[in-house]
Amino acid sequence: MSADYRPSRFNLSEKALRYRALTLFFLVVFAAAGALAYATLGVKEEPDFKFKLMVIRVFWPGAAANEIEQQVTDRIERKLQDTSHLDYLQSYSRPGESVIFVALRGDTRSHDVDDTWYQVRKKVGDIATNLPAGVIGPFFNDEFGDTYTNIYAVSGDGFSYADMKYYADLLRTELLRVAGTEKADLLGVQDEKIYLEFSNKKLATLGIDPSQLFSVLQAQNRVAAAGRVVTNDANIEVRVSGGFDSVAAIENTAVRIGGRSFRLGDIVTVTRRPVDPPVTKMRHDGKDVVGVGVTMRTGYNVTEFGRRIDAAVERLRKRLPVGIDIATVADQPQVVRRSSGEFLRSLAEAIGIVLLVSFLSLGLRTGAVVALTIPIVLAMTFLGMKLAGIELHRISYGALIIALGLLVDDAMIAVEMMARKLEEGFEKLRAASFAYDSTAFPMLTGTLITVAGFAPIGLSKSTASEYTNAIFWVTAIALVISWVVAITFTPYLGALLLKQQRATGTHRDPYAHGFYPRFRAVVEWCIVHRWLAISLSVAAFVVALAGFGLVQKQFFPSSNRPEMIVSLRLPEDASFAATETAAHRVEHLLQGNKDIARYTTYIGQSTPRFYLPINQDEFSTPNYAEIVAVAKDSEARRRATDWLRRRFADDFPGVRGRVEPLPNGPPVGVPGMTMC
Repeated sequence: MSADYRPSRFNLSEKALRYRALTLFFLVVFAAAGALAYATLGVKEEPDFKFKLMVIRVFWPGAAANEIEQQVTDRIERKLQDTSHLDYLQSYSRPGESVIFVALRGDTRSHDVDDTWYQVRKKVGDIATNLPAGVIGPFFNDEFGDTYTNIYAVSGDGFSYADMKYYADLLRTELLRVAGTEKADLLGVQDEKIYLEFSNKKLATLGIDPSQLFSVLQAQNRVAAAGRVVTNDANIEVRVSGGFDSVAAIENTAVRIGGRSFRLGDIVTVTRRPVDPPVTKMRHDGKDVVGVGVTMRTGYNVTEFGRRIDAAVERLRKRLPVGIDIATVADQPQVVRRSSGEFLRSLAEAIGIVLLVSFLSLGLRTGAVVALTIPIVLAMTFLGMKLAGIELHRISYGALIIALGLLVDDAMIAVEMMARKLEEGFEKLRAASFAYDSTAFPMLTGTLITVAGFAPIGLSKSTASEYTNAIFWVTAIALVISWVVAITFTPYLGALLLKQQRATGTHRDPYAHGFYPRFRAVVEWCIVHRWLAISLSVAAFVVALAGFGLVQKQFFPSSNRPEMIVSLRLPEDASFAATETAAHRVEHLLQGNKDIARYTTYIGQSTPRFYLPINQDEFSTPNYAEIVAVAKDSEARRRATDWLRRRFADDFPGVRGRVEPLPNGPPVGVPGMTMC
């Protein structure tokens, strides 16, 4: 039958060989475009993910917890109960403060989230005027997806807090100038106030009432309009000088009370220092610091951005006075560089395995054709990712590794069929045409079935699907492109590399030697003993099902990063000082542990989001603290985790402590706590 073979009218492999110059042109263009796309693809650690949570905070100074709940929290919750896409409302009320968490369903599409938050703001704004007098807020926060690319800690031995804050703000200004910076924030900042401390006994001796001092200061520092001078040529604003602009200006203020004049600094002590007690505080390796977090714009290469950020930090370090230090707390570019290295190593190993199998099973020339299709398919896949707006990150890297084991199948089938027909005496054009007619559509069917197997990941409406949908799209792009390459570029490469067999006048059966006779014997035995073969297949299937029940089920395993989150929760009425004392005790333990390289403490709040999947449990809560401890390696992290859990159980009876590695996947929260 094959001797009388005539190619079909629609035969892409035949067209690729008939118009070889055009085929070569497209091969070079797609390869070059793919290489350029790879060089310009955005690179980051995690895929973009839309957080479906908003936090609403309302303050009512002086109100009891039950008053906050009844007159603020309940009113807002009732108003929000008919919000579209709403999953649940969760709130807590404490004296002077109400916090409400608005969570949307997991099937809410990303483009619907922003509109829903707009509706939430409108609904709350409608009842804001009906809240009790003295209420401050509401304040809305829905920017949980902003992940800091780098976090730095500014410390200063012998420097005041105001000095550290000044140099941290200077660092922030430098980072904002770096190309690719979206925003830079100060972290762990404590507000400063002017304190006037006096002795009641001294004021009584001078016959001064403290309220008189306050009245004089308020009158001196009041901002009031002084009028405007209007001329024929200009309008001149009149301003009254004398406002306080420094501690010295307050100390030198002349106070006249009861007919007598005093210098304020002679009767009171004026100081400028952070608020006491603090609201939040950041510490690094046991020292008070001011943090600076920088966020990269979407679409940039995080490794290139990291190099520019590091260069800016180094330039600033050279200008800082001795004693001011800038330490790196979180460095996502370094993590991505390590992940990229692991991907390239895995890619090289996978390519090596594929090539080894190809050369051993197909021979040198046929295996070389398969080997050449791998970079072509990868280059075109990168081009497809660029056009689809898919960046390189943890999920797309994994999808590429998965696709690598599948994308060579079509090329192997096509080139092997072509090689066999050449052995039968076909010329190259007829061999390629026969391979297309006999394998193209079966290969396409198999490719689409494989793609359909990943479809639930990319098309389902769920939080996990939104996070991992790149697995489906990257795999689909790679497999479809591999089929196109198999029917176009693979025949072209085969025509260049495969040898044309000489016509001998005798038919040579390529399946009569080597591996094929032995395989045919096995198939014939299975057909003859069909019931035994079916029984063995069913038994193997049952054993596989039983063994599957022993496999640990976890869709998102823990991250292999060396960080671990240590959370400390004290009783609800615990003060900031008590929380800080507990955090210092844990810091002392970490300092003496050989497995810990460094640690950063956030008192009064959760850690800033330096890693997308982490869960932020608390915002400005005096009874809560988190410590990000960085172990020296994965084994050291495991030992330190077990050790810390034992210490919490034995030495911290009044603290609810948790020690967890960094997670993978979208945040799921801790049982009994809120996911955000």
